[in-house]
Amino acid sequence: MAAVVRASGTATSELKKKSLVPYLLLAPGLLWLALFFVAPIITLVGTATKTPGAGIGEFIQTYRWANYWDALTGASAQFGRSFLYAFIATLLALAIAYPLAYGIAFKSGKYKNILLVLVVAPFFCSFILRTIAWKQILGQNGPVYRTLLDLHLISSTTHLTASVPAVIIGLAYNFLPFMTLPLYGSLERIDPRVLEASGDLYANAFTTFRKVTVPLSMPGVVAGTLLTFIPAAGDYVNAEILGNPSTKMIGNVINAQFLNTQDYPTAAALSFILMIAISIMVMIYVRKAGTEELV
Repeated sequence: MAAVVRASGTATSELKKKSLVPYLLLAPGLLWLALFFVAPIITLVGTATKTPGAGIGEFIQTYRWANYWDALTGASAQFGRSFLYAFIATLLALAIAYPLAYGIAFKSGKYKNILLVLVVAPFFCSFILRTIAWKQILGQNGPVYRTLLDLHLISSTTHLTASVPAVIIGLAYNFLPFMTLPLYGSLERIDPRVLEASGDLYANAFTTFRKVTVPLSMPGVVAGTLLTFIPAAGDYVNAEILGNPSTKMIGNVINAQFLNTQDYPTAAALSFILMIAISIMVMIYVRKAGTEELV
């Protein structure tokens, strides 16, 4: 009887140890999130409700929640501009990345790995340097400007830099790999036999693409658009280098409030509003796209 009790106790102890294993494995990740995600957000929310104190750069916690509304109304134009630029850049990146990913997945053959390396090759260079390079490419001595001028598509007084198209082009280019790689992963997982079966059912290439390939690649489309839109909406480098004062995005306002004006409550409020707005849009988009498992 005693042996049975000891065996039962040992088994119970082993079960408890096994049940604790998942939590122990999660502990480092949860600690990391608590320190570098939850704590900064709480600090951000608290900073946004402060008001200026007596000294320069001094702020007192007064829980003034109206700071959020003041920040939103004061930068509403930049918010709208950021979301518009990010949306257009995401569509442009999707239009470029889908054929590219499709070609790599189905048509590249033995060159597939080389092409994938070329897709991520821009990451080997600094983000800022890549953006500055576009300033040279779109400049009046650059190949794009000269080509458009020779084709009489623009006049000699047209400027491609310091403009809205330059900012959107910079956003689409810099985040293009974020769109291409999820699309490639989704397309590469499609079973070729499914496409062959569509042909056996007398579907032409276009119908197969529209009815089979695109629906099966939707998880990649959703993931790619999210990975492009989210950082593009908060970006400030492209608007700073390729834009002008009338193309400033919300990232530029937040950067200026933090570093130049040193109005930390307004900057914190704008940051938190931007995060909440993007989160709401992402949840709505994912649910409308029918891929809730990505949330």
